[in-house]
Amino acid sequence: MKKNSVLVNSVRFITLVLAQVFVFNNIDFMGYLNPYPYVLFILVFPFNANRSLYLCIAFLTGLTLDMFGNSGGMHAAACLTIAYFRPIALRLTFGVSYEYNAIKLPNVSFYERLVYISSLVFVHHLVLFSLEVFNISSILYILKKTLFTGIFTSILCLIFNILFSSRQE
Repeated sequence: MKKNSVLVNSVRFITLVLAQVFVFNNIDFMGYLNPYPYVLFILVFPFNANRSLYLCIAFLTGLTLDMFGNSGGMHAAACLTIAYFRPIALRLTFGVSYEYNAIKLPNVSFYERLVYISSLVFVHHLVLFSLEVFNISSILYILKKTLFTGIFTSILCLIFNILFSSRQE
């Protein structure tokens, strides 16, 4: 039986957004570690989906987080940025496989998955924290927060991706 893609993505969206709002937004360790695993929804969204639809969904994902967190569009801008750069990250990470739409994230090696997820997570966090601070004199704070939170978020996203993905050979 084939899974209904719309239902699966809807459940994934609701689960990740609710987990972000009610669990992960309440984690703040020493001012630097606040994970944002909701970006996993944008990263694992079907690679062959309509690009315009994908950009709209990424924007709405960020806007939903902005509404819950009263953050003024920072998440929407960061999500739209990684949605825009995802084809570049896919091409750099997977090469020819991306060109032929032969990528299934559960079937790629751990290293490729790590590179793909962490590169887009760090771009997301850099944009998010740059907009949050919005002061060039605080660049070291932005980079430090991006590094620590990016590592933590990447680890969480990898764990969630490995645990909740089924191998399809």
